[in-house]
Amino acid sequence: MVDTERFIQEAIAEIRTQAGAHNVVIALSGGVDSSVCAALAARAIGERLIPIYVDTGLMRKGETERIARMFGYLNLHVVHAEDEFLAALSGIVDPEEKRKAIGERFIRVFEREAARTGARYLLQGTIYPDRIESEGGIKSHHNVGGMPLHMEFTKVIEPLRDLYKDEVREVAGALGLPPEIQHRMPFPGPGLAVRIIGEVTREKLDVVREANAIVEDELVDRFLPWQCFAAVLGLGTGVKGDNRVHGWIVSVRAVNSRDGMTADPLEIPYEMLGHLASRITAEIPTVARVVYDITPKPPATIEYE
Repeated sequence: MVDTERFIQEAIAEIRTQAGAHNVVIALSGGVDSSVCAALAARAIGERLIPIYVDTGLMRKGETERIARMFGYLNLHVVHAEDEFLAALSGIVDPEEKRKAIGERFIRVFEREAARTGARYLLQGTIYPDRIESEGGIKSHHNVGGMPLHMEFTKVIEPLRDLYKDEVREVAGALGLPPEIQHRMPFPGPGLAVRIIGEVTREKLDVVREANAIVEDELVDRFLPWQCFAAVLGLGTGVKGDNRVHGWIVSVRAVNSRDGMTADPLEIPYEMLGHLASRITAEIPTVARVVYDITPKPPATIEYE
């Protein structure tokens, strides 16, 4: 448990001290971590906070529009960089290389925006599990191990670096953030790229984006998972009519967790799994097979890459 009021006061003081009189760019994704950072920084430095949301083309269905509406009051600047990110990912199949390519591209976009606004500092919502997984070699997070060695920023400010996800949610509540932010399901910083095994392509993104929307639509309100999503694993053989086809294999994953450090698969009724498979294959004709992942964390991580 975290003493939320004490943490809020200390975090505001830390941001104010580190920022000094400078403008600060914040990487705002719409998740609870970056939203809490934005709320803290707005109290600490007011109009010197420059919130930026990057549409990487790796986002969930309707994500960019939802975030633009939700954070319009902060004068949110939306950067459309889909082509840039997909070009950076072209030909890359290794999960670590994908994360690092995304991390570097994020920084380059923020550097451009910082130069435009005269900002020299970057604020981001890195939390303790991000640091543990990156420093422990489990996987590089785009905002820790995936960041490039050379950056134009004078300083990176990370006020949530010692908090777990459940503690961040407590702080969000104490700050008065709306429930849809406070209890928002985790979404990885690299986006849908880590839900695609192998090279990221526009076709795979279209499939995984639609499949994720279906999974969330069917499971979130009924089963209240800590996290649920779909991933594209590769190609498999299927049957359409009387013909053999090769289509995508989609894996559905739903877990419960407290802080993301460990997780258990959700026990979803077989009837619902059958309904999910039917709906995904009907609404996404290029999908040939749907499977359900029952692996806990550990030995697996929650996301596929």
